[in-house]
Amino acid sequence: MTTSPEGLVQQVAVSYLRHGYWFYVTGRIKLGKDPAQLDQKLISKYRIDINEREKADRKRRGLANLQYLRHGNWFVLLATEGHHAFKQQERNQIRDCRRHPIRFEGYSISYRRSPITPTGGGEPKWHACVRIDAPTYKQLKSYFLDRATHRNAQALAQDFARVPYARYAPVRRQLLNILRAVNKARLKQRFDELPHSVLKLRRAIVKPFDQNRA
Repeated sequence: MTTSPEGLVQQVAVSYLRHGYWFYVTGRIKLGKDPAQLDQKLISKYRIDINEREKADRKRRGLANLQYLRHGNWFVLLATEGHHAFKQQERNQIRDCRRHPIRFEGYSISYRRSPITPTGGGEPKWHACVRIDAPTYKQLKSYFLDRATHRNAQALAQDFARVPYARYAPVRRQLLNILRAVNKARLKQRFDELPHSVLKLRRAIVKPFDQNRA
């Protein structure tokens, strides 16, 4: 179990996607069910807790490896390319994050090809992309535009400081777009602009798991 939504997002984006865990299934645990019991069931059923040597051997033989993460009652199973019983049993539910982002707590997590062509040619690199998902971004922008000319600069700065999403590069760009729209609205009414510093654009590194995790 991860310690926070940001911890889960960080583990997926920074640790798993770059190692080929692109195929996924998400789910929610029903009320009344024991989350820890489901954790153990899935980990045991799909042999997720094998060591790194076993994972390397499976990869060499063209077999998939799995990872499992949960926060609260939401969970995700991620798999690499290759054969695995999980893929047979969940074949109608599995999605590829290179085409369909993982959506979790207002985040959209995907694996994308870079738009930049490397110097000297060659294939563009792939990278994890974490952004605020489209519906949440739209709501957030509407919220700030609604308050842009009805709140003083200090109150708006406090609102921006409370935006919870980890500051990955796409999130920073989204927040900067919102700030520009807010300042444009404020300038029309001859109000002071807000500085970029209200966004707190540095991403904090978090510990994804608690100290008691096996």
